[in-house]
Amino acid sequence: MRPIVSLLMGLAFLLSGAGLQFTLLPLRGRAEDFGDFALGAIGSAYYVGFVSGCLLAPYLILRAGHIRAFTAMVAVAAAAALAYALAPAVPAWVVFRIISGLCIAGLYLVVESWLNDHATNETRGRVLSTYVVVNYVALTFGQALVTLYPIDQAGNFMVAAMLTSLAIVPVALTRSVQPAPITIVSFRPGQLFRAAPVAMVASFMIGVANGSFWSLAPLSVAGSGLSVDQVALFMSTAVLAGAIVQWPVGRLSDRVDRRRVLLVLLIGAAAAGVVPWLISASGMTLLLFGILFGALALPGYSLAAAHAYDKTPASDVVPIAATVLLTNGLGSVVGPLIASGFMSVEGPRGLFLFTALAQALLAVYVFHRVRVQASLATPEKTEFDLASSALVGGVVTPDAPDPSDPSVVVPETDAPVAATGGAAPASMR
Repeated sequence: MRPIVSLLMGLAFLLSGAGLQFTLLPLRGRAEDFGDFALGAIGSAYYVGFVSGCLLAPYLILRAGHIRAFTAMVAVAAAAALAYALAPAVPAWVVFRIISGLCIAGLYLVVESWLNDHATNETRGRVLSTYVVVNYVALTFGQALVTLYPIDQAGNFMVAAMLTSLAIVPVALTRSVQPAPITIVSFRPGQLFRAAPVAMVASFMIGVANGSFWSLAPLSVAGSGLSVDQVALFMSTAVLAGAIVQWPVGRLSDRVDRRRVLLVLLIGAAAAGVVPWLISASGMTLLLFGILFGALALPGYSLAAAHAYDKTPASDVVPIAATVLLTNGLGSVVGPLIASGFMSVEGPRGLFLFTALAQALLAVYVFHRVRVQASLATPEKTEFDLASSALVGGVVTPDAPDPSDPSVVVPETDAPVAATGGAAPASMR
């Protein structure tokens, strides 16, 4: 683990700043009198940038190399974090959020390709599982930081920018060599839908529900009577509950049909959404439902991804993982826009009604597929890997990237020097 400690430290700083912004922006937007639809558009804008970053960032890495690309994107992400306080207007925030999402997606791709390169077959599971744990711990920590300064002041934006900037330090000073290969993401929606329709539909609908939750839950629970401290607690505990449940749920799905496990989670998550809407939950009751929602709703993406891998040849894992990611991202773009409409009609708790409806619709589809298609025998499944719950996952693979694979290329700046007597760059030695 020693060669990747600095990389994981940089990731922790980065995601702490990102997690703070997830909670801060809806609350500050409400303080600036932004409407529900405007806040939904700002939430969707992040995922527009995120999907764009998954498509464009590999080419930036090819051009500049991992460390320089990482440094550039961190600098831009830190500047965007400060810009929110300087220009509190909806059009400006939409642009800043697109920039933030693009940079975060690119930074994930740098980190994941780096981890893949340094992991061996013996350590890959431990390395990538540690990576996912760092993801969730940092996001949970970042959500809690929203209590440091009053919402209507610029202090929290400064903290987010500081944390984001600090991500550069351990990476820039690392003695670990940067990897040469980078995965060029390709997408195969037709292949995924033919092989595993539940995986494709589920990844989209889970994006619709969970993208809405990430974007609008702070606003919803604040409007339901929670203080800023309680909003931070709600978001942190929901994310932490989802992280804790990932592994046992995944291991259970190795033994029984993953679709059935997903179906149970969807029914539970729908109930965890509709009940607080029906009873107008507030205070501690709402906090408890937040924990229950996180535990039941957030692991769904990893189950959808694992089901896709079960039906995919090993040679196609990378493009299928990228397709699952893209589908989830597109759902996350659509979800906050629709959810904001529910909140305008039903009030703050309309978010929970919307997520419950999205999960109930998906549960009906999954139930239909379970009835019409037999489950895989256990020996035919791939073993659940915690890395499948990664927030990007486009380049997290069970095996090291193979430079002979057409989806894996070597950056020009890292190519060996030929016929000049010069030495190859450090990353190739």
